[in-house]
Amino acid sequence: MPKMKTKSSAKKRFKVTATGKVMAGQAGKRHGMIKRSRKFIRDARGTTTLSAPDAKIVKSYMPYDH
Repeated sequence: MPKMKTKSSAKKRFKVTATGKVMAGQAGKRHGMIKRSRKFIRDARGTTTLSAPDAKIVKSYMPYDH
């Protein structure tokens, strides 16, 4: 049985934690930051954990990371 392939786009964008949660960069910060509130910019720093339905999809792209 051959090995399954990991999606290259997923391994560049997501990281699976030791507890099995999926970490991803915050959305909505590429452009248009002038119209965003200061609170939004502060809260959107760093990374965030994906919701359970989204994490399930991402984990199917990375078969050996969980």
